Amino acid sequence: MVVPTPNVEGQRFNTEHTASWHRDGGVLIERFFTADEVKAVVADFEKVFVVPSGGGERLDEKRRGQLGRFSEQQFATFAPVPFDCSPALNLIGVHPALVSLAKELLRAEDVHLYQCQAWAKFTGAADYDQPFHCDFANHTLTVPAEDAADSCVTVLCYFTDVSETHGPAHYVARPDSATVADAAFFGTDDELAQIQVDLSAMARSTASPAGSIFPYSIDVFHRGTNMTEANGRRYAVMACFKRAGDDAVAYHSWASDHHKPWANIFEHATPEQLACFGVQPPGDPFWTALTIERAQRRYPGWDLTPYRSALNRSALNRSALNSAALNSAASDRSN
Repeated sequence: MVVPTPNVEGQRFNTEHTASWHRDGGVLIERFFTADEVKAVVADFEKVFVVPSGGGERLDEKRRGQLGRFSEQQFATFAPVPFDCSPALNLIGVHPALVSLAKELLRAEDVHLYQCQAWAKFTGAADYDQPFHCDFANHTLTVPAEDAADSCVTVLCYFTDVSETHGPAHYVARPDSATVADAAFFGTDDELAQIQVDLSAMARSTASPAGSIFPYSIDVFHRGTNMTEANGRRYAVMACFKRAGDDAVAYHSWASDHHKPWANIFEHATPEQLACFGVQPPGDPFWTALTIERAQRRYPGWDLTPYRSALNRSALNRSALNSAALNSAASDRSN
């Protein structure tokens, strides 16, 4: 469902969007990112991902009657941040408006980014058709929460125009899919095949202009569709948020990729953006003179001023409290 955004300066989503997400499990918000933001991210995509040589024509590897399947080829150009490029692509997953949207959808004061992948698709590089599926299986070891706000939100962000020939994601609104199967349904091959047929009849498309986003929950049936546009390309980012402290939901361990160019993020992100990656915010007890000095050695270009300032304020507050306590004790003795 596409819900229009009111023409309000600086407003990128509204209460209708959040209501639609909670009801349907997904909502398409067109032109969430500005033209300048899209242009900068596209420039980074073209630096990071190389267009495959040859091909450029539709590839169809499905069996007769098969809606789609998963293959390694589909994910050959699917990679997590950070990248050796500008802050545009590296930080688009924690864009302040995107973080604000995640907080609103999850009804949370603090959220963490537990997955952020750039995905470049090119016609002929793979058959991108997938079966309908829900994402909970590789985001949690249990099942989706009954209330989507208690789980997480994935935001599919498009940075190229996506028509039906550019592999848009198709999805089924939760009220519709509930008439066919539960999100955590496990059945026989025949039952699953019939569910694919039934869901196909209810499918909606996320085809939309560059800069549009599609936030959806892990209990929503969706699938990737094939690239059929001759020499087509589709640049997208998948940003997944959960409530801070929710250990039941996970996907990527950022520290496991410590060899990647993290300085490209630390040297440009705000403390609020870094907090989405799990970095302790200024004023957290973790930050001491020693940990700040160590962090500066690891990332020489990181501006740790907010962390030092918070530490100095804490020291001044402790000094003031100690002085007040000493004065109070002296006063008691004099009496």
